Amino acid sequence: MAAYEATGGANPDWLNKGDNAWQMTSATLVGLQSVPGLVILYGSIVKKKWAVNSAFMALYAFAAVLICWVTWAYKMSFGEKLLPFWGKAGPALGQKFLLKQAAIPASTHYHANGDLETAMATPWYPMASMVYFHCMFAAITPILLAGSVLGRMNFKAWMMFVPLWLTFSYTVGAFSMWGGGFLFQWGVMDYAGGYVIHLSSGTAGFITAYWVGPRLKKDRERFPPNNVLLTLAGAGLLWMGWAGFNGGDPYAANITASMAVLNTNICAATSLVVWTALDVIFFNKPSVIGAVQGMITGLVVITPAAGLVQGWAAIVMGVLAGSVPWFTMMIVDKRWRLLTAVDDTLGVVHTHAVAGFLGGILTGIFAEPQLCALFLPATNSRGVAYGGIQVFKQIVAALFIIGWNIVVTSIICVAIRFVVPLRMPEEQLLIGDDAVHGEEAYALWGDGELYDETKHDKHYSENGKFASSGATQAV
Repeated sequence: MAAYEATGGANPDWLNKGDNAWQMTSATLVGLQSVPGLVILYGSIVKKKWAVNSAFMALYAFAAVLICWVTWAYKMSFGEKLLPFWGKAGPALGQKFLLKQAAIPASTHYHANGDLETAMATPWYPMASMVYFHCMFAAITPILLAGSVLGRMNFKAWMMFVPLWLTFSYTVGAFSMWGGGFLFQWGVMDYAGGYVIHLSSGTAGFITAYWVGPRLKKDRERFPPNNVLLTLAGAGLLWMGWAGFNGGDPYAANITASMAVLNTNICAATSLVVWTALDVIFFNKPSVIGAVQGMITGLVVITPAAGLVQGWAAIVMGVLAGSVPWFTMMIVDKRWRLLTAVDDTLGVVHTHAVAGFLGGILTGIFAEPQLCALFLPATNSRGVAYGGIQVFKQIVAALFIIGWNIVVTSIICVAIRFVVPLRMPEEQLLIGDDAVHGEEAYALWGDGELYDETKHDKHYSENGKFASSGATQAV
C-alpha cells in the first residue's frame, strides 16, 4: 500500500519519523499535565466543597481551547503576520493544510542590513503535529490562570473568559515571542514559555482575581486541601509531563531536547529541596504543599532557559527558584497591601508570574553561546555571563507581556460583567459544589449514618433553591 512506501503516500520524503514520534509524544505529555494532571491537583488541593468545581474549571478550559485553537487561534499564533505582535486568524482543519510539511511562515530571521540570517522554521513532520503540540501549550495556560480564581468564579463567566483570553492575550504573546513577531525578531529568549505561558498566566490570574473578588471570609481564613496524597499525584504528572513541555520545543528529537529535559529535572529537584529547607528553617515543619510549590517554581524558572544553559546554571537557577518565590509568597505577600487585597487562591502570581519573570532574567544571564546557536534564530546570542546584553531584552519583553495582560484581561473581565456576574452569588459560595453543579466530590454518606432526606437525597439552601439533579439524582 502507498501508505507504507518509503516515500510518497503517508511517508513523504521530508518526513522524519523519529522527530514526528517525539513531537506527538511530547505534545501528549504536555496534555497529561492538564488532563489529568492539573484536574487532579486542583480538585484535591482545594477545600472539599470546591473539589468538583475546581477540577471542572480545568477540564472545561482544556476542551474549549482545543476547539478555538483549530478554528482560529493557531494561525493567530503561528501563521502569517498581520501585525508585529499578531498573526492572521484562520482555521487549521483541512487536510491540505494539516498534511503538508510544518512551517512557521513569519519565523524567517534577517540581519539588520536585510540579509537572510536564519531560514524559516520547517520541522520534518506535518502541520498536524505542530498544531497539536502547540495546542497543548495553549490549553494549559488558562488552566494555570484558573488557580488564581478557584473557589468563587462564576462558571458561566469562566466559559466566556477562556476563549476570549486565548484569542486576545495568549495568541499575542505566542506570536510575538515564538511565531515570528517583533520580540522573536529582536532575539528575546523564551525557550519553552517562561513568558508566553507562565508570566502571562500569573499576571492575568492576579488581575482576574482582582476583578472577580475574594472568596468568602471563612474560606480565605481556612482552605485546607481535601486530599494531600492526590495533590502529590497531580504534581507528579505535572513534573514528569514537563519532559514534553521543554523536550519538545526544539521541534526535533535532537541534543538540545536532551539537554533541556535534564536541566528541567535538575532545576525542579533543587528548587523543591531549597523550598522545603526554608520551610524547616523558618517554620520548623516541612510542608508537602510547600514542596509542591517549590517543584512548580523550579519547573517554571528553568522553562525559558531549559535548552540554553549549562547544568551548573540549572542548579543556581533552582536555588533561586526555591528561595525568591518562597520569599514573595511567605513574607512579601503578608506585608504588601496590594497582594493582601487580592485573593489569589493558589498564589499563582508567585509560582508563575514571579517565577516566570525570574526565569526570563536568569536566562538573560546564563544563556551559553554554543547552546544558543543550536536553538535560537538570532546568531551570536549570549547571556550577560558570556559578555552579552541579553538581560535588557528580557526585561523589555517581560514588561510587554505584563502590560498587555493587565490591560486585555481587565477589558475582558469588565466586558463579561455586562453579561453575567464574575463571582458566584453568596448562597452558592456557602454551599459549594452541590449548589453549583449538583455534584459532590466524595459521596460517602450512609457509612454509619442515619438516613436524612434533606442531607442525603437533596441539598437545599434555606429557600430550597438548590436540589441535586441529573446524574447525581440518578445515583
